[in-house]
Amino acid sequence: MLHTIKRGAALALAGALGLANCALAATPLRIGLEIPMSGPFADFGKQIDHGVQLYLAQHHGMIDGRQVQIVLKDDAPGTAGDIARRIAQELVIKDKVDILAGFAMTPAAFAVAPIATQAKIPMVVMNAATSSITTKSPYIVRTSMTLSENAAIMGRWAAGHGMHRAYVMVANFGPGYDAEAHFIAAYKAAGGTIVGDTRAPLNSPDYAPYLQRIEATHPDAVFLFMPGEGSLAFIREFHRAGLQKHIQLIGSGDLTDEDTLNNLGKDGVGIITAMQYSEDHDSALNHAYVQAYYKAYPKDRPNFMSVGGYDGMHLIDLALAKDHGNTSGPAFIAAAKGLHWMSPRGPISIDPLTRDIVQTIYIRKVEWVKGKLQNVEIDKFADVHDPGKKG
Repeated sequence: MLHTIKRGAALALAGALGLANCALAATPLRIGLEIPMSGPFADFGKQIDHGVQLYLAQHHGMIDGRQVQIVLKDDAPGTAGDIARRIAQELVIKDKVDILAGFAMTPAAFAVAPIATQAKIPMVVMNAATSSITTKSPYIVRTSMTLSENAAIMGRWAAGHGMHRAYVMVANFGPGYDAEAHFIAAYKAAGGTIVGDTRAPLNSPDYAPYLQRIEATHPDAVFLFMPGEGSLAFIREFHRAGLQKHIQLIGSGDLTDEDTLNNLGKDGVGIITAMQYSEDHDSALNHAYVQAYYKAYPKDRPNFMSVGGYDGMHLIDLALAKDHGNTSGPAFIAAAKGLHWMSPRGPISIDPLTRDIVQTIYIRKVEWVKGKLQNVEIDKFADVHDPGKKG
């Protein structure tokens, strides 16, 4: 009799769980995608969105057996915390999203972190690259990079390849400070000498005074971090001044991302950068990704931001499969910790201590390949953790 009761209770419980799972599967998964779709960083948002949509197209619009609804919000310019915070509040309260994602720029990620904490909602950062972002909420996980990773690897490599004197110039905001600090630390540790260090406004209208200052120090290399249109303007002025004849231009890979390469022309040839992705990366998975990207978006080129969006969706898919579809912040983050998979960029994983990405960083040199500029990989460093955090 007791056995029958227990068996009946077990069947009832199984039936209830089955009904609950069916109800969950019937409910769309709502992802709030907060990115700049207008203004100076609109290309950032466009690329992240392309990666997100490409992943969904390859998976029939489904994640963990649920139809996905993307609630896209433009947080332009991406650097205004008050705008980002208001949009995130709308996504959580009004749109009732299950997951927050996107965040092209650091100020937006910083502003939204307290909302993720208060609502206990997962927040997947697909681009913003200041090291400390994942420390701002226990519910943040990142699938892009940190500037610290790329800058430290660039400093280490440059000092070991004949660039004994370097000038550092970065944008005057959070990611720039990370790039500056970690390039200098790694470069000095490898035996290099810093001959100058400047922070410049984002999208400065005139780089001539900075170039005069750089030339006066006689460096072997200039390490540059200047996102957006500022990098294009600096590189053009650098060449007009003729500095490329005796100074090697180096930087984090956003300096020559594929969107920028289209506009650089011959001025881009020879620039050396450190980054986690290149359209030219030689793997079967990346060849398939690039082919699918061009089929979907023939007027654009895949870059690291598109892969950040693509891998962000892959992370969500893997985490929900692991935690049986539970989108609560604690369950999702517990599932995300330690995940590992193959990306178009190569093998990646999530550090269980920092919730940040672990990946290969490539040294790339801009060269002409089959009639167009490409970031050609010339060296690599595997299993790179963010040096800005212990992990």
